[in-house]
Amino acid sequence: MDIFLLLSLFLSSIFVFYTFFRGSKTKPNLKSSTSLPPGSRGWPFLGETLDYFDKLWRGVPEKFEHERNGGEKNPTGIFKTSLLGEHMAILCGAEGNKFLFSNEHKLVQLWWPNSINKIFPQSNDEFMKEDAPKTRKIILRFLRQEALQEYIPIIDEVTRNHMKMDWNRDEVKVAPAMSKYTFTLACRMFLSIRDEERVEELRKSFRDVSLGAISMAINLPGTTFNRAIKASKVMRKEIEKMVMERMNETNRTSEELNRDLLSYMIEGNELYDNFMTASDIASVMLGVFYAGTHTLNVGLVFVTLYLAELPHVYNEVLKEQLEIAKSKKEGELLTLDDLKKMKYSMNVVNEALRIMPPSLGMFREAITDFTYNGYLVPKGWKLHVITHSTHKNPKYFPNPEKFDPSRFEGNGPAPFTFFPFGGGPRVCPGSEYARQITLVFVHNLVTRFKIEKQIPDEKIVIDPTPRPVEGLPIRLHPHKQSHNISN
Repeated sequence: MDIFLLLSLFLSSIFVFYTFFRGSKTKPNLKSSTSLPPGSRGWPFLGETLDYFDKLWRGVPEKFEHERNGGEKNPTGIFKTSLLGEHMAILCGAEGNKFLFSNEHKLVQLWWPNSINKIFPQSNDEFMKEDAPKTRKIILRFLRQEALQEYIPIIDEVTRNHMKMDWNRDEVKVAPAMSKYTFTLACRMFLSIRDEERVEELRKSFRDVSLGAISMAINLPGTTFNRAIKASKVMRKEIEKMVMERMNETNRTSEELNRDLLSYMIEGNELYDNFMTASDIASVMLGVFYAGTHTLNVGLVFVTLYLAELPHVYNEVLKEQLEIAKSKKEGELLTLDDLKKMKYSMNVVNEALRIMPPSLGMFREAITDFTYNGYLVPKGWKLHVITHSTHKNPKYFPNPEKFDPSRFEGNGPAPFTFFPFGGGPRVCPGSEYARQITLVFVHNLVTRFKIEKQIPDEKIVIDPTPRPVEGLPIRLHPHKQSHNISN
C-alpha cells in the first residue's frame, strides 16, 4: 500500500478519534432505532472512514456504495454508515439524488466540516444560514450566461496568452499547467488583476489554501491545514485591501464597475444594505476562487487526457473546431455563438465529467426526522450522495467505463443521473463558467496541437478529487497549417 495512503488513513483516524471525543454539536435523534436504514457503523471511533478513504485512493469510490446497497437483487436505496465521526445515511441512485435535490431547505440543508469555516471564515456564525442566499444571488448575477457571454473574448485572450507562455514547448505536464491557467483566469475575471508577478505571488498562497481545504483538519504547526489557515489570512488581507480601495473609488463609471466579480459583490452588498463587511467579501471571494479553480482543473485535466488517449474522439473534436476556426478572421476572438456550435466537443466534455466527476458528491444534514424508502433518517444525521456511484451505474449508463460522447446526444441521460455540478437549488452557480472555459480551452488546444500521452497507463487516484499521480505529462505536436489563430 502507498505510504501516502497509510499516512492519510492514520491522520483520518486521529481526526475521527478527536471528533468522537469532542462530541457533535447536533445530537442525532435515535428515538426509533428499529427503523434505521440497514448497514453498519463499522469500527468504534473510526466507523467506516478507512474503507471509504481506501476506495477513494484506489479510484473506485462507487464500490463503497455498491458493496453496501443490498446487492443487485435487493437494493435498499439507502444505508447507514459512520464517516468522519458522523452518523451518515448514503442515498443511492437517481431516486436518492432526486429526493435530496427536491428537499433542500425542507428536510435537509447544506453541510460541510467546521474546518472549512476556519479557512473561509465569516464575521458571524449564522452567516452561511442567513446571508448565504443573498451572496449566492449576487454571484449568480455575474455567472449567468447572459452576463458571462461578454467575458468569452476575455477568456479566449487569456487562453491564447497561456498557450504562448506555457505550451510553447515539446512537452507539458498538464495538471500544474491547468492550475496556473485557471488561477490566472480567476484573477482576471474576479479581480481584474493582469500583472503576472502579482498573480504569481497570490498563487503561492492559494496553493496552500487549496491543499488545506482537502486535507484532514489537524491544526498543528507544520501541517497542511495549518499552512492553509495562514495562507488564507494572507490572501484575505490582500483582497480586503482591494475591496476597500474599490469602495473608495468615486470616478469609475457603472460600466467599469460591472467588469469583474468584485464589483458585482460590492454593488450587490450595497443593494442588500451592506450585510457583509469588507472582510466577509474578501472571504467569499477567496471561496469563489477555490470553487472556480479546483474542480475546473479536474475537468480540464481529464478532457485533455481523453483527447490524448482516444484519437477518434480527438479527430472529431478537431473537425468541429476547425469549422469554427475557418469562420473567424485571423486573430478574431471566440464568442458565445461559436461556443454554441461546439456540440460534439460539449458531449466530450460531459462524458469526461461523467467518468471522472470533479466532486465526490454532496453532503447534507437532516433538519428534521424523515423517512426514505421506509427507513428513518433522524434529525442531525448527515446525508451523502456519491457521484461516481450514479455516473458509473450500468442501469443508467451501459458499459459505464467506456468513453462514449454519444450518450449526450438528443435529450441526453435520464434526469438525476448526471450531476457533475450538483443539482436542485444548490446546483453549482459556476457550472456555465466552467463549461465556457473548458470549451474555449479545447478549441485553442486542438487547433494548435495533436497531443500524446507520455505515460500510457498513468495511475489515477482520488484524494478527494481525481488526479493523475504524475500530473499527466503529454507531448505536443504542433499543426503545420495555420488555423486563423493569432500566435
